[in-house]
Order: sequence, then C-alpha cells, then structure tokens
Amino acid sequence: MSTQTTGVARVIAEMVKGKTELDPELGGQVAGALAKHFKVSTDEVAILRLAPRGKQLEFVVPEKLANIGTIPLTSTHALAVRTVRDGRSEFVNSFGSSQHPTVFEGVRLKRGETSDPIQKIVSVPIQVGGKAVGAIQVSRKGKSAGAAGADFGAADVEVLTQVAASLAACFQPK
Repeated sequence: MSTQTTGVARVIAEMVKGKTELDPELGGQVAGALAKHFKVSTDEVAILRLAPRGKQLEFVVPEKLANIGTIPLTSTHALAVRTVRDGRSEFVNSFGSSQHPTVFEGVRLKRGETSDPIQKIVSVPIQVGGKAVGAIQVSRKGKSAGAAGADFGAADVEVLTQVAASLAACFQPK
C-alpha cells in the first residue's frame, strides 16, 4: 500500500484543521467530500462516535440517523461495533447477504424516497491514542450487489484510514 496522502484526505484534513469537534455541519461537509470521492450519495457515508459513556455508538452523519437511535457496543452483528471494538478496518462486498442489523437501512433519509439495502461497505476505525473512538463507513446501496456498483478494496481502506487520522483531532476527549 502507498503511504502518499490522497486528494480527498488532504481536502478533509484542511476542513478539520483546528477543529476540536465533529459537529453535524462539519460532518456533512466531510461526508460530501467522501461521497464525491467514492461516487456515492451522502446518505451512503456514515460517521459514528462513541457516546459519552462509551457503551454505544451514535451517528454524527447522516444527521437524520443521529436522531433515530444508537448502536449498543454489545451488538454482535453490527459492523460499526466490530470496527470500533476490534480497532480493525474491513470491507465487505457481500454485505447484503450477511447477517447485520437493518434498522437504520429502513430509515427514509430523503423525503419520498425508499432506501435500497446496503450491498457493499467499507468500515474504518477512528483512533485516538491507539483506542478506537469512532468509525467511518462508506456503503454502496442497491437492489442487488451488481446494481450497487464497484466492489471496495484495500485502496479504499487506505483512503478512509487517512481520513480517519485527520478526523481523530475532532474526537479528542474534552
């Protein structure tokens, strides 16, 4: 893998420079840059953080999901939980056929539109001091895996890992 910083990682590093918190507005800007880079819609980008008590994950973006609920760290099938718990990146190009919670997939993020299921996903931890404090996920939704678009791979993990390193400053304990 290359260690050269990608364009989107540089753009996001500039966005978050000097920031100490990833609020929904900044999160939306980061999601927009990632969506453009990965050629997905902004509702296919999620940024999650550990809730203050550290027992669940809460959404920063999509903002609408932040108002719906959280994901307990005791969940055994949630990829975001596994990413944070294990501190390990992962991509799954058969996500639509894997066992996972679907409650958030059923939420209508845009007025009048139903959401297709997630078919492919890449998930990377956001780490501060060697401890995972959140996760970034980019998914591809569609009626089928083929309709969802290109598979994710190691290069996508590298890009998100660089972005996660930039976002870590926004996840520092207060």
